[in-house]
Amino acid sequence: MAEHTVYNFSAGPATLPRAVILKAQEEFADFRGCGYSLIEESHRSKGFSAVIDKAEADIRELMGISDDYAVLFLQGGASLQFAMIPMNLTVAGKPMAYADTGSWANKAIKEAKLFGDVDVVYSGKDGNYTCIGDPQEWELPTDASYVYICSNNTIAGTEYRSYPETGDVPLIADMSSDIMSRVVDVNSFGMIFAGAQKNLGPAGVTLAIIRRDLADRVAATVPTMLKYTTHIEKGSMFNTPPTFAIYIVGLVAEWLKAQGGLAAVQKINEAKSHALYEMMDAGDFYEGTAEPGDRSNMNVTFRLPSEELEAKFVAEAAAVGMVGLKGHRSVGGCRASIYNAMPLAGVSALIDFMHEFEDANG
Repeated sequence: MAEHTVYNFSAGPATLPRAVILKAQEEFADFRGCGYSLIEESHRSKGFSAVIDKAEADIRELMGISDDYAVLFLQGGASLQFAMIPMNLTVAGKPMAYADTGSWANKAIKEAKLFGDVDVVYSGKDGNYTCIGDPQEWELPTDASYVYICSNNTIAGTEYRSYPETGDVPLIADMSSDIMSRVVDVNSFGMIFAGAQKNLGPAGVTLAIIRRDLADRVAATVPTMLKYTTHIEKGSMFNTPPTFAIYIVGLVAEWLKAQGGLAAVQKINEAKSHALYEMMDAGDFYEGTAEPGDRSNMNVTFRLPSEELEAKFVAEAAAVGMVGLKGHRSVGGCRASIYNAMPLAGVSALIDFMHEFEDANG
């Protein structure tokens, strides 16, 4: 079987490194000589303890995470975090500050409003979320419980080039679609979280990196399962965790280290997105939907001259082994998600196809 018979440009669940898939396949039926699969292994066993400990250690190394922060493997997807964050981290009498840069930030705002006052410090809604602008120009409340952002908008294809400076107010970021795609200073954040299914692994586990002192804000009335302190105290094993998903996240972390770490991966990601945007900008057949200064390196969104051509483009690309190029149902168009695991060869193949399609249909 060829190393790549199909390039998967889906937004999530998304492509995984081929080396990770093959390693999981190799170990699936007999996990490291134990005689049975990891899926059958007790989460209390030495075998799985080694898996989760190694995954956490590699994530800490890759992102430069200090002991001031807990690294948690949670369930419920990023969407559960929309509620857990205000439940745990809101301070009585202090508003929660949110930047509305797209669908996922907007959903988080709706959840936060169930728990207190929300101050929307920026909204890109009137501009169809095509830009973010300069976060340093936002007027941030100095008395906020926290400031919340979604660092990458998978639907509109925008990504923060810089983060707001929030001073003593904790900055919280949903990094579901660009975590570990570039170097970030974790110490600038009170909390970072990400659903794994875009850039870290399979669906079923959510990574949360939270400053320990921030987690201590939680009120006694928050249900036990929904307290960050519960999961910190129990090492992400208060209940049975998604063992196989955590195992795959660990393999992805190993793979990222083998690529040279996040600085090396960032250069590759920038090269991939630059090549694709450069091709689009060279003519007028493909039109990017995000403002150039805020374009995502992970999700490249674009339109063709007509919806009929877009449907034809998606179908013909799939026929030659490039799938997942249809845009989100809420906005239409096309979208190429080029996460860490998408090789440069996949982007090059897409660019070649785009040239051929334009020549035949332009």
